[in-house]
Amino acid sequence: MKETVHIEEPAFAKAVFGSTTFARLWLLLRVWLGWEWFQAGWYKVFGGTITWRVWDWGKAGYSLTGSGSIGWTRSGTMIAADGTAQFHHVGDAVAGFAAGAINGASGPHPDVAYSWYVEILKWIQHTAAPVVGPLVAFTELLLGIALLLGMFTGIAAMLGAMLNFSYVFAGSAGINPAMILVSMGLILAWRNAGWIGLDRWLLPKLGVPWERRSQADRQ
Repeated sequence: MKETVHIEEPAFAKAVFGSTTFARLWLLLRVWLGWEWFQAGWYKVFGGTITWRVWDWGKAGYSLTGSGSIGWTRSGTMIAADGTAQFHHVGDAVAGFAAGAINGASGPHPDVAYSWYVEILKWIQHTAAPVVGPLVAFTELLLGIALLLGMFTGIAAMLGAMLNFSYVFAGSAGINPAMILVSMGLILAWRNAGWIGLDRWLLPKLGVPWERRSQADRQ
């Protein structure tokens, strides 16, 4: 049997991704990422547009509730730009997003580069939109809450990155690349990214599989 060689982490990586010294840095990045997910999910679930600038609360355009959730988590009528009333079912928003991505999947330089992903988008548009719409909305909201609280930070960052990648694969860039980069950092720093948060108590309480296995080996 070959001997297992354990490769030690570089001191810098151990400090950045595994010590409380850098916990404040990850707190800032985690809160930024969490807020991006939280406000996006809030809009889709409750329909309102919120802001961290408390002095803007109550102004036109900022409300805890509104019509933004129509087509995501509820059905209803919205007024189009031309003044006509249009009725939207649950999931119509994500179906429209998928349709737009499919339209950009042709030509010499398509926005959607993978044919298999086009098929997924078609399935969402024609079949799964009523389920995917609310699923996306509530997932974004819950990801935001988890990151803001520092709860299961590594898992939340990983799920968020997967969601960001799904948007990028559909040809939507925007803020997604920046969110992916921060998510990758939080995944690597899962041990200390939530230290100033609930993970400080959750992770030691719940433990991790390899720690439990090591304890069993010692016994």
